[in-house]
Amino acid sequence: MEGHLSSRSAVICAAALLALVVVASACGGGSNAPGASSSSFDPPLVKYSNSLLSFDHPAEWKAYPFQWAGELHFQPMVYLSTQAVHDPCSTKGNTTSCGFPVTQLQPGGVLVTWNASNPPATGFGPGARITVDGHPATRTVTTGGMCSSIGADKTVDVLIQTHPFPSTPTEMTACLRGPGLAQEEKSVDALLASTKLVTQ
Repeated sequence: MEGHLSSRSAVICAAALLALVVVASACGGGSNAPGASSSSFDPPLVKYSNSLLSFDHPAEWKAYPFQWAGELHFQPMVYLSTQAVHDPCSTKGNTTSCGFPVTQLQPGGVLVTWNASNPPATGFGPGARITVDGHPATRTVTTGGMCSSIGADKTVDVLIQTHPFPSTPTEMTACLRGPGLAQEEKSVDALLASTKLVTQ
């Protein structure tokens, strides 16, 4: 008799637990609950446009058009950053040197640079083959990379062939610092997907 009661009690407890699970699911515990999609966490976008290119980017990435009175060996187009930027170039005597327009990325910080900084190239080097606005391009992602000098955890570098080789490719470099690296890289890819290049 005692064994029978124990079995019956176990059945009642199991039924109670099942009912609790059903109620929890009905109250939004499932993955299909409203607001559970990843798109609801995507940052709001704004459009940037100048005479050379246009693209959509997260509103918190502020655009800073590059301005420099002297002659340079590269053509900066625009900088995007989650923090204020400074003049990346300095001149001592007859020598002008340029670096990143941010000294140190803050946690969760992003810096994106657009320029034509390479000498004429005869082809692409290593990197995954992609297209940007219909143009052939390569995408290279490295841990640290060239952006490690400003505290970045990841560097995304994209070279875009805007004219037949040999030519100077357009380069986009994204310096990313965690936390939030996955979302930052996703935003960079969305920026590239929206990019329109003006070629002459």
